[in-house]
Amino acid sequence: MIVLLSVRPGTLESTMTQDLSPAERYAAARRRAAEQATALAGFREMYDFGLDPFQIEACRALEAGKGVLVAAPTGSGKTIVGEFAVHLALQQGRKCFYTTPIKALSNQKYSDLCRRYGSGKVGLLTGDNSINADAPVVVMTTEVLRNMLYAGSQTLRGLGYVVMDEVHYLSDRFRGAVWEEVIIHLPASVTLVSLSATVSNAEEFGDWLDTVRGDTEVIVSEHRPVPLFQHVLAGRRMYDLFEEGEGHRRAVNPDLTRMARLEASRPTYADRRRGRNMREAERERERRQRSRIWTPSRPEVIERLDSEGLLPAITFIFSRAACEAAVQQCLYAGLRLNDEEAREKVRALVEERTAHIAPEDLHVLGYYEWLEGLERGIAAHHAGMLPTFKEVVEELFVRGLVKAVFATETLALGINMPARSVVLEKLVKWNGEQHADITPGEYTQLTGRAGRRGIDVEGHAVVLWQRGMNPEQVAGLAGTRTYPLRSSFKPSYNMAVNLVEQFGRHRSRELLETSFAQFQADKSVVGISRQVQRNEEGLAGYKEAMTCHLGDFSEYARLRRELKDRETELARQGAAQRRAEAAVALERLKPGDVIHVPTGKYAGLALVLDPGLPAGRSNGHRGFEHHDGPRPLVLTAERQVKRLAAIDFPVPVEALERMRIPKSFNPRSPQSRRDLASALRTKAGHIRPERHRGRRSQAADDREIARLRTALRAHPCHGCNDREDHARWAERYHRLLRDTKQLEHRIEGRTNTIARTFDRIVSLLTELDYLRGNEVTEHGKRLARLYGELDLLASECLRERVWEGLNPAELAACVSALVYEARVGDDALAPKLPSGKAKAALGEMVRIWGRLDALEEEFRINQAEGVGQREPDLGFAWAAYMWASGKGLDEVLREADMPAGDFVRWCKQVIDVLGQISAAAPAEGSTVAKNARKAVEGLLRGVVAYSSVG
Repeated sequence: MIVLLSVRPGTLESTMTQDLSPAERYAAARRRAAEQATALAGFREMYDFGLDPFQIEACRALEAGKGVLVAAPTGSGKTIVGEFAVHLALQQGRKCFYTTPIKALSNQKYSDLCRRYGSGKVGLLTGDNSINADAPVVVMTTEVLRNMLYAGSQTLRGLGYVVMDEVHYLSDRFRGAVWEEVIIHLPASVTLVSLSATVSNAEEFGDWLDTVRGDTEVIVSEHRPVPLFQHVLAGRRMYDLFEEGEGHRRAVNPDLTRMARLEASRPTYADRRRGRNMREAERERERRQRSRIWTPSRPEVIERLDSEGLLPAITFIFSRAACEAAVQQCLYAGLRLNDEEAREKVRALVEERTAHIAPEDLHVLGYYEWLEGLERGIAAHHAGMLPTFKEVVEELFVRGLVKAVFATETLALGINMPARSVVLEKLVKWNGEQHADITPGEYTQLTGRAGRRGIDVEGHAVVLWQRGMNPEQVAGLAGTRTYPLRSSFKPSYNMAVNLVEQFGRHRSRELLETSFAQFQADKSVVGISRQVQRNEEGLAGYKEAMTCHLGDFSEYARLRRELKDRETELARQGAAQRRAEAAVALERLKPGDVIHVPTGKYAGLALVLDPGLPAGRSNGHRGFEHHDGPRPLVLTAERQVKRLAAIDFPVPVEALERMRIPKSFNPRSPQSRRDLASALRTKAGHIRPERHRGRRSQAADDREIARLRTALRAHPCHGCNDREDHARWAERYHRLLRDTKQLEHRIEGRTNTIARTFDRIVSLLTELDYLRGNEVTEHGKRLARLYGELDLLASECLRERVWEGLNPAELAACVSALVYEARVGDDALAPKLPSGKAKAALGEMVRIWGRLDALEEEFRINQAEGVGQREPDLGFAWAAYMWASGKGLDEVLREADMPAGDFVRWCKQVIDVLGQISAAAPAEGSTVAKNARKAVEGLLRGVVAYSSVG
């Protein structure tokens, strides 16, 4: 039966409806009437396109009063569900908060909602902006909502819906905990709308949401509204990554596999020598095939995409400098993607958007080079750019006036910049610690930008051919949808005092045990527990199999095991003693000693050229030093000069004879080696080394071994005919028992992990008098207002009045150490610091951190697990001081040696923490609050002050 939502006379639908029976037509009419009466019907009329099934399903669940988790690919229209929550809130006279992970997304969503509902009904709250905060619909960053919840803000009154866009951010190891805090602490009356990229464990996340938020519908859509085609670009040719097989099975393109084999078989020198006998035609064919395989340059890639009609394109390069270099390469190659009309539109929009920037700053910011690229339709996009410049690039790209963007992976995080094609230069990126292969989840996020809904019929993902590429590996990335959501939740000091103040210690502990982190840990314990149960069943079977009618075989097995362990231990001690004796003997060797190498590839007569003693033990002469024991350099009787290792001397070695090494001896000269080896054989060839006498085994005289052997022989089971059969079962029992204990230890380690960490944090805060049982002290209330990675350090600095007497610029310099973190660790040069009081205060901050670090170690709070206070980084102090002192942008950026975008971002973070400090500092008897406000005024100027909203 066909159910239609709207029927007009004379249409195909009405004709089809006439085919129904009267009862069916009546039922269809009732359904249509019910549908038209819903909020969803009115909402659908606001859009000039039809909604997808997953959007309709999610909206219906919302209207039915359920929470929803929507997991769908990038660009599929998940935000429609969030906008329906806004629609419901306005219709019901309630509030809706729309949260995003980054300010740029908040600004973008604010603009979208203002266009739809009017600026009077929509507000914005980020660290930088507060616009119409009491509006019924407020867009904000997730941290702002978390802070509201802890502060018990009046703005929360009347809140009906919270939309959490990009909720998969809770996997982020630095900020992910904020998402879980919000989800756990939101009032039960609030309906939660969670929007996520496609994740492979959406059902698990939905189960957790169901547990902590109540009835939650999980809607997963794998369907991309614009189909994505995967390619590999090698040389001048673009290959499809997959070819369709039988039954719609996708196989890796055999041309790519053949190319990989051909490249791997590039001829070696030996191959080339053998190839002389190949026919000339065969060699020419191989040369031609290999000449087609190369990695095209960046301008060549853009030209190729342009000729194929695959622009606009985003090329992901995992380096800011490489993004800028790519633009320059395209300019030098003479690429022009815009005609004159488009160039004029670009210039007009750029001049309008940058009119607020002082003319003297434009040159410093590389404005004219940037503009030249934009006019040609080419741009970079990365976090090091000035926010204004990034926003202009985004707007021009969406308008089709920039057609090629070279971007870092930060572009993949929610910004609305869909393209026809996405290019990946490499499948390896720096993860902050090492170069690592990108994951299937990262590949999906990056390529998800390809294909503009309503514009493109298909999207294209292009991977550039690189030497050593494995097409099967690329196909694995493209064909795998494993992007699991993993909680990064960890308690913090600020979280602990806020929770204790609101709920008390016991209730706080219970709340933390409802976190997704603990939910996942407990779920993993279920599988381990089942394994333990299976092991226990196995142990019972083994115990029965080793039963002996003569006595307790488990006791007999224990004696055998103890005997074996004792013999192994004595053998280990004996081997270690022999190695030590051999090392001592090697340390006594001197240049000119003739020795006999007992074992190894170079066994036989040898002359010591250099004893190669460990560093700091020169034995009266200079030589090659090693840190892992003596490594003598010797000349063998066969004229080889080799450096030996301790493994070549399992027994002590002694000098058999002495020889003078000529000063003219050159170990690299074959003639020198030949002459000295001949002299060696003449001098000592007749000497036979003394045979090393093995020492008496320790086991022979060991009393414990004698006792255990006596006990074994006296045991009743020793005389059993099936003794060895029982022993095999006993050994299996012991191995399984050992494995079971390890599993039980793992269970113990994973159960209540979050709560145990919370207990340790509470103990440390109690030690520092931030907490007294369930009472939060004045110091604790100050800490509750400080959010950030170094919250406790900031609180201790206020407590010890470290910042008293500092002027605003000096205070800005000190606060910068709480937020700044260098992108790459570099201990080569000490950072430049302001002199005087600021330098002393920074030194005091480091001293306080050292004390806190020792306390954390005492209370077993581990920074490696994401809990605790990292060392303050003083690398931005000089730049913050100069800017707050009124210095010009040119001078500050030159001194800071930092991109403008990074400078602006760090300044805004310093401003954010200064605002917290001004609120947390004592109002009386302190100058810190007043100077913090003045420091904000000093920093919030020029390029830092610009905001794209309002």
